[in-house]
Amino acid sequence: MQQRKYLITGATGKTGVHTVKNLLAAGHAVRAMVRKEDARSAALRAAGAEVVVGDLLDHDDLIRATSGMTGAYLCYPVRPGFIQGTAYFADAARRAGLEVVVEMSQISAREDAKSHAARDHWIAERVLDWSGVPTIHIRPTFFSEWLIFPWVRDTIVKEGKIALPFGEGRHAPISAQDQARFIAAVLMQPQGHIGKAYELCGPEEMDYHGIADEVSKVIGRKIVYSPATLDAYRAHLQHYDLPEFTIQHFLEVAVDYQNGVFEGKDHVIGEVTGKPPQTVAEFVQAYRALFGA
Repeated sequence: MQQRKYLITGATGKTGVHTVKNLLAAGHAVRAMVRKEDARSAALRAAGAEVVVGDLLDHDDLIRATSGMTGAYLCYPVRPGFIQGTAYFADAARRAGLEVVVEMSQISAREDAKSHAARDHWIAERVLDWSGVPTIHIRPTFFSEWLIFPWVRDTIVKEGKIALPFGEGRHAPISAQDQARFIAAVLMQPQGHIGKAYELCGPEEMDYHGIADEVSKVIGRKIVYSPATLDAYRAHLQHYDLPEFTIQHFLEVAVDYQNGVFEGKDHVIGEVTGKPPQTVAEFVQAYRALFGA
């Protein structure tokens, strides 16, 4: 096998850290781009990655980070600036002659999205397409990790309920670890994937009543889904010091969720990686301690 070199942005994030590990395990060289040096970046370095500190909104940082790389994973957080960062990244990727870029978008990305972040993702996809950089877009549904985000986990642990304004909508939660296996696989073998956009979902579509039941079975305590109003959800999120841009996104995608935008189940991860994505029960079991079980 010929060793290739991959840049992973957001390398200490949920999908980034697992993508780094998968590529290293396959014998490739990895440059992990992080915002700052900390214990997480130290762990990546100890695992064998080259760690570079940089900002996706700094053109010079991106030119340096992409230099000498074969391919890259572009992952930007839910915050303003993604279109600007994508333009910088596309230019840097063209200069470096990258053979493949996997870009983290979202299932709600579309031209008429009410979420500012979701619409930014849609425009960012177009920027990469227009640039001519060989790109694969991934559009995941809600991560399984939503269950362990503080604003969701806290009500599970303290009140025995999941309080989200998602109505009776449905989705198939997908873990970051399973997404990372797909990301690494198409980075290493991009043939047939360039120019495509993949919706990434878990194996089983369910509503939050069903998800609450799965959590209950694993942790041995009754958890119920108690649908919240959008106003109550906004007030709840404000206790967690989240920026308004993020809160606006969460509120608008809650409406999208009610309207079926996040529906679907896995049709590609199992096929491409040879291993199906994990179930909600398997995910909760892995993080059982976080639920006080």
